[in-house]
Amino acid sequence: MSSQQSTQTMKPATAAKKLGVYLPATPASFQEGVVTRAELNELQANPPEWLSELRRTGPHPRPVVAAKLGVSIAGLARGGVTEALTTEQIEALKRERPEWLEKERTTQAEVRKEAARIKQRNAERAEQARP
Repeated sequence: MSSQQSTQTMKPATAAKKLGVYLPATPASFQEGVVTRAELNELQANPPEWLSELRRTGPHPRPVVAAKLGVSIAGLARGGVTEALTTEQIEALKRERPEWLEKERTTQAEVRKEAARIKQRNAERAEQARP
């Protein structure tokens, strides 16, 4: 491996995305620096307390919120959720089950079902095309 690859750096926003955390909730030292590939690997392998706590309680970035609620990111926006949410806020939404959330979960389930159907159809076509 070349020395350039081992010292490859990324912006804090990229590192936060790869770690699945909300950048504004990270420590200032993380937000203001750069992260090397080795540092990212170390954070993933041995997360410090701040990272473990963020992953546990949030606030979480929208992709994580969407996954925890079982909806798409667009579904969050349609439901009026545009900010990061804490784990507590996500759990409250699950308990309250607002109409928009139920609708978006149904939509997401239909999208997954259709994707699975298309994948199966394509696999069957590929099998039939074999000599």
